Amino acid sequence: MSSRRGNDPETITLLLQKLCLKITGLSDDAVQPLLQHSLRILTSNYESTVDHDEFQVAEKIKRRLVRKGKEKDAVVFLELHRKLQAQGVIKNRWAVLYLLMSLSDSSEKASTRVRQVGLSNTLFAGNLAGHATSTPFHPAARGHAGYGDTTTLRSNSTLPSAHTSGSSGISSIYGDIHSNDPTPVPHSYMPLPLYTGMDSNRNHTNVGMRLASTLSSDKGSSTAMVPHRGRTSKKTTITVHRTDQSSEELPEAVIIRDLVYAFQGIEGRWIRFDPTKEGYRINPKAGIPKAIRQLVSKLTECGWLFNKTKSYVENKSADKTFGLVGKSFCAALHEELTEYYRLIAVLEGQILSEGDRTGCQGLTLRQLVLWTFDPLQRLKCLATIVDVCRGKKGGALASALYSYMQHGDPFIQTLIQHILNMVAQPIYVGLVSWMYDGELEDMHDELFVASDPTVKNDRLWHDKYSLRKSMIPNFITREQANRILLTGKSINYLRQVCQDRTPTKGRQIITSMDSSQADVLFRQDTTGEFQHMVDRVYKETSRHLLDVLNTKYKFLEHLKAMRRYLLLGQGDFIRHLMDLLLDDLAKPASNLYLHNLTGILETAIRATNAQFDDSDILKRLDVRLLEVSPGDKGWDVFSLEYHVDGPIRTIFTPQCMMSLLRIFNFLWRAKRMEYILAIVWKNQMSNSRSLRRIPELSGILHQCHVLASEMVHFIQQVQYYINFEVLECSWDELLTKVKEAEDFDNIIAAHQVFLNTVISRCLLDEQSRDILTQLRTIFDLIIDFQTAQSEFYEEANDELQARQHYEKLQQMRSQKGDWALTEEYEEEENVRRVEFLRNIIPSKRARFKVLSQSYQDMVKQFLVMLTYHKDVSLRFLSFRLDFNEHYKAKEPKLRSPSVHRLSRSAVS
Repeated sequence: MSSRRGNDPETITLLLQKLCLKITGLSDDAVQPLLQHSLRILTSNYESTVDHDEFQVAEKIKRRLVRKGKEKDAVVFLELHRKLQAQGVIKNRWAVLYLLMSLSDSSEKASTRVRQVGLSNTLFAGNLAGHATSTPFHPAARGHAGYGDTTTLRSNSTLPSAHTSGSSGISSIYGDIHSNDPTPVPHSYMPLPLYTGMDSNRNHTNVGMRLASTLSSDKGSSTAMVPHRGRTSKKTTITVHRTDQSSEELPEAVIIRDLVYAFQGIEGRWIRFDPTKEGYRINPKAGIPKAIRQLVSKLTECGWLFNKTKSYVENKSADKTFGLVGKSFCAALHEELTEYYRLIAVLEGQILSEGDRTGCQGLTLRQLVLWTFDPLQRLKCLATIVDVCRGKKGGALASALYSYMQHGDPFIQTLIQHILNMVAQPIYVGLVSWMYDGELEDMHDELFVASDPTVKNDRLWHDKYSLRKSMIPNFITREQANRILLTGKSINYLRQVCQDRTPTKGRQIITSMDSSQADVLFRQDTTGEFQHMVDRVYKETSRHLLDVLNTKYKFLEHLKAMRRYLLLGQGDFIRHLMDLLLDDLAKPASNLYLHNLTGILETAIRATNAQFDDSDILKRLDVRLLEVSPGDKGWDVFSLEYHVDGPIRTIFTPQCMMSLLRIFNFLWRAKRMEYILAIVWKNQMSNSRSLRRIPELSGILHQCHVLASEMVHFIQQVQYYINFEVLECSWDELLTKVKEAEDFDNIIAAHQVFLNTVISRCLLDEQSRDILTQLRTIFDLIIDFQTAQSEFYEEANDELQARQHYEKLQQMRSQKGDWALTEEYEEEENVRRVEFLRNIIPSKRARFKVLSQSYQDMVKQFLVMLTYHKDVSLRFLSFRLDFNEHYKAKEPKLRSPSVHRLSRSAVS
């Protein structure tokens, strides 16, 4: 009011007088006492003993109306209060309600003049009723804790919980009920519906009006006078019609007592359990009216729901395999049922206390409907939860419960939150123990971290611990689950494999935390405490593990050693080793001896820069001979090997070492081709000048030089591709990822990606098997060319030596004074030369021509296969191999439109 009219005392007095006149309907003179009393309240420094809570004041007004037997007025008051909340014009509604309640209190002690004008104890109720409309009634968002329908939305945000009101479960006893009440009434079960200021689309719309009409209706079955404390009422009876056309009056208290039994799952005299309908029914032989039967059938639903929940709790509590999470769930349900027992005790106390009075019945059936309305809805919620969680345990059970946290009804959210808080405690304790101590106590497979005790330490990281996906609760993300798994796995790896027992940072803080804080698990949308804890422990543990690997076990040094020796990165060592092994590897593989090759390896190490490496690394380098096949040479079975043990074996697994062995064999063979062509070129340079004396060989020599140049170009491009585009680029990416790795899994994954990339780009994967076969065929042709050229040079040098011997013989004869030539010598020389020109030169020329044609055919086919490869880098290799389009001019497949499209796509 002050915001609209100012703080003028006269204005406040005028407005307050109009308000009193509007509410009471009295004259100006008659309303003066109330006006004066109101002014005293407004202008005093009086502090209410009640908290400034609109809900508390409204509840007190409602209870007072109920104790006076004015249930209809209470319903009207709730409806008007709902409208007041919906309008939102008055901000301080608590003060208005408290003022009205204070005025009502003062009316009971007003002067005789006020009583004479008819001001009764229901000063405001009558006028409030006059303003009621037919607006549908909507249950409250701030009502007392009661049962909600699990299939519809219900608003109730004040469910008592263990951390708010000191008691949890179905009900809590109001502490502010009047002291002269014989039996306190549970807050959750006041015989009136809830009220709300928000709309809820559900089956209980207009429930307040329907319950009020139920109270006021009397369809001939009973005398419905509502009893209240401190006064008597007529006994309510039910007319029972018998089959012999007679009837009798059955006290309603008998049915009510049977109903109280049914609420506890116990059969009574008139109400028994019907297995065919799975519910409690009145004895069909009794001629009880249909309306009473329907009412009783509705009330006994509480008993059926109670039995369903109770049987689940009893069965699962006896199940030793249900686990800690399941036991916690049963404990939460048992706590709810305990609160339900309190309601039963209040009902029985009401019956006994009121029934002992003369001429008074404690409860009527319609009052019992009001008392059990909220418990019925709450039991429905529990029964639905039981159905959803049936057959589940551990994290799956927690997920089923958490799905109801997304319900639009705040009441259901609060109930589920209380149950879920108890269910999540074993999960929270287990996760904390796993993340900080690496201990996994999960006897019944409830947690999402699984352990295989049969796995040995050498496979601990890969196989011992895993995620049990079905047990990951919905409130824990997959990323969080992975980090939790990695954290505990890192602790166990440090202790069991690395022999490092450094305690986890923050362990002292977490030991002081209470398991009741488990709600941080499923309240991550409002708090980041759990996420912060997971991230902190994950980063600290992973960083410590990586530090131990790099410092104590020299992981990076071993990784670089494999790059230098197994991937041929140490060029001087590899070249010198090939020089030393040339004669031995040219022998058949069956003639090789491992100790001889090991000695050559040590010689190559001492003669090159490899001698400056760490002695521990050099001791791990060894020679390995592959399985020998018929016809294999030493080059085919020779291989280097690097021995690994300890924690680094987790990264360099046997599978990884086998991949490195395959890569080494490929690189070793390609390096051998480079080495062979270097020898070929050296022989050509040394023999080309000396063989000029035989002009008949010029054609063959030119043919050899051209073919050798083609092969050198091919091998150089292949070697450039392997060394730079494959190995160096992949190695640089590997080092970058290793330096940026957050955990051990990142390093393992980066190393595996490196191996997979090298294998695929070196044509060692399944998809490139045909191309690799083609490349090996080209390598074999290079070896054949070396053999053919060596044989040719050997025969050509023999011919050259024969001719030089003939010329030398001529000189010697001339110096002695004889004829330089005789007919016999000349004829013999001519025969030899004719035989050489007729037999040797054509055969060698034909052999080199066949080799050249086969080589070009193989290269063209290889280029075609590269052109259509899915890897862009391999397609670029085909462009470099045919940079002048020499092979393209001879191969139609290389000129097809599809090749041009692939070329453009590769460039783009």
